[in-house]
Amino acid sequence: MGVVRGGRRQDQRGAAAVEFALVLPLLLLLVFGIIAYGYMLSFRQSMSQAAAEGARAAAVNVNAGARESEAIRAVEEALSAYGVSCSDPGMECDYTLVSGGSTCSTQCAEITLTYDYESEPLIPLPLVGFAMPDTLSYGASARVS
Repeated sequence: MGVVRGGRRQDQRGAAAVEFALVLPLLLLLVFGIIAYGYMLSFRQSMSQAAAEGARAAAVNVNAGARESEAIRAVEEALSAYGVSCSDPGMECDYTLVSGGSTCSTQCAEITLTYDYESEPLIPLPLVGFAMPDTLSYGASARVS
């Protein structure tokens, strides 16, 4: 048994430092995992908003030949805060003009955005990828006036 000095046993002096060193990696993994997951959720919301903005931009454009370019421009502007554009690897921006059908009785502009989050994570952290989705995909449509 160790000698008691100042209310502590002498053989227990480094225990707190050792315990902290053992718990610190787990604590850091949790903190950075929460940050990375929150950033992914924010990007997911921005993709949803970008799809809606792209469809709206195409629908209100009176020049039929410029609808696709305006839609893509609106999508890229909405995603610019993340440094992502339609030409980046992992990102697909599809524009289609639909006439009639189950979702649109007249003519609609549809935007579909797909991001391969598994191969192109915005914050690449080891051991956190299992909690992230493989792909993010959003679509929006707006009736062309």
